[in-house]
Amino acid sequence: MKFLVFLEHHGGELEKGGLGALGKAASLGEAEGVVLGPGAAEVAAQAGVFGAAKVYACEDDALAAPLPQPRVDALATLVEKSGTDAVLFGASVLSADVAAGLSARLDAGLNWDLTDLVLEGEQLVGKRPALGDTVLVDVGWTGGPRLALVRSGALDPVESGGSAEVETFEATYSDFSTLATLLEQTQEESSGPSIEDADIIVAGGRGLGSPEAFSLLEELASALGGAVAATRAVVDAGWYPYATQVGQTGKTVSPKLYIACGISGAIQHKVGMQGSGTIVAINKDPNAPIFDFCDLGVVGDLHQIVPKLTELARSRRGGS
Repeated sequence: MKFLVFLEHHGGELEKGGLGALGKAASLGEAEGVVLGPGAAEVAAQAGVFGAAKVYACEDDALAAPLPQPRVDALATLVEKSGTDAVLFGASVLSADVAAGLSARLDAGLNWDLTDLVLEGEQLVGKRPALGDTVLVDVGWTGGPRLALVRSGALDPVESGGSAEVETFEATYSDFSTLATLLEQTQEESSGPSIEDADIIVAGGRGLGSPEAFSLLEELASALGGAVAATRAVVDAGWYPYATQVGQTGKTVSPKLYIACGISGAIQHKVGMQGSGTIVAINKDPNAPIFDFCDLGVVGDLHQIVPKLTELARSRRGGS
């Protein structure tokens, strides 16, 4: 089966979500990538390391702004040219819009929120969580091309050490596709890794007691070289930004170490972080559900424990 994977890029680097989907595609069949927008040709070669045999690149002026509709046109052109069987997307705001638009354009089926893809005979089958992520269901397609949107953090990039042929192409754009104009683009300033990329995450829940207490987690994350995350309850209360939310309605993460502070461990949060390598829970309630699935549990006051952990981490790193 031939796969085409939509690869987003930022700051000269390919995004993790698309690379995870690319690695999965390479394990199932022939994997090709596509990079669109300014700098596409320059970064396209990076995809070879993650399993792409060929990467298509297009830097047309219509793709300069991160708008979905011109990308739908470019992908539609490429799908027809390449004869691909399936198009995969790593979930993001932009890729979700592009996937939906391409589905409508090609009259093709789109399955979303997938956590895995497998081949059963010659049929592509997607694995999708259901019933609050308590079960996995099989989903399929009645025809091609098959479009699949993979849940953020569900598939990790896998380096194969290969190289990719880079081929540039030009697309044809519909008049309506170029009518939208991006007036301004802003980005929140932040330091350190994002929760999607961090190997260590320090997460906080309502057990922190107040938004000010997140400073304790920020100091610990900084000492460990990690990132800070939050539960939905915290985000809904306005204590911490939405971009840091982990859980069923937030992001799925799989760091090497996940430190949960004041988090009860409801199923909605568990599904977003249960793939972590080691889970450490700090909670004053010994009956908190998170103690049922964490690797190490600490029953106590996080306001006393977290500062001591920060002090210890800093001393181990030479006081930095």
